[in-house]
Amino acid sequence: MSVIVDLRDVAKEFPLGKTTVHALRGVSLSIQKGEFVAIAGPSGSGKTTMLNQIGCVDVPTRGEVFIDGQSTSALSERALTRLRLRKLGFIFQSFNLVGVLDVAQNVELPLLLQGNLTRKERDMRVAEMIEKVDLTPQSTQRPNELSGGQRQRVAIARALVTRPSIVMADEPTANLDTDTGNRILEVMRTLNKKEGTTFIFSTHDHRVMEHARRLVTLVDGLIATDAPHGSEAIA
Repeated sequence: MSVIVDLRDVAKEFPLGKTTVHALRGVSLSIQKGEFVAIAGPSGSGKTTMLNQIGCVDVPTRGEVFIDGQSTSALSERALTRLRLRKLGFIFQSFNLVGVLDVAQNVELPLLLQGNLTRKERDMRVAEMIEKVDLTPQSTQRPNELSGGQRQRVAIARALVTRPSIVMADEPTANLDTDTGNRILEVMRTLNKKEGTTFIFSTHDHRVMEHARRLVTLVDGLIATDAPHGSEAIA
């Protein structure tokens, strides 16, 4: 397998009044293509900040981030946008759905931005993904007509519909009941096994950790542990 994500001595600092918050303190981490990785740790440990670095949502204060061999700091804004559209899927904890669009339109949006599928292909891809997250009856509803769990499932479908190489998920099961959460995790595991999609989770959820094949623990912006997990830990 080849390295698809490579963080090299990545630090991220945020000014807070007269002080500086050190969210990441020089993290180095390599993730192979096709891994299913959970990043765990207490609140404030740097989990979401790390995902934002990998997802090109933010830039490091120090260090370098490589996605599929490309240094993100060397890319233009246009090239970064193309990288996010072509290779990355991001499931945000706050959903980030477009309120004026219905469920199907929200899921279709990244496909429209990619611009490389016909209307028929987009419709088929969207319908398939909405069915997988069990939202077909709600496909014409808008986000404000949905529960928190349903909105989370829309966000998950939108992230997966482009079949990205890397999916980053910030607490993807936080608003889901046990059965729905397990079903969503199985969809992700299937994509991981059949298509080699790399999944990187930020999570407190033991269900997600149980599905993971590698568990990275962050404490105070540093990697505390990094080890195989589940069946791979036993093998």
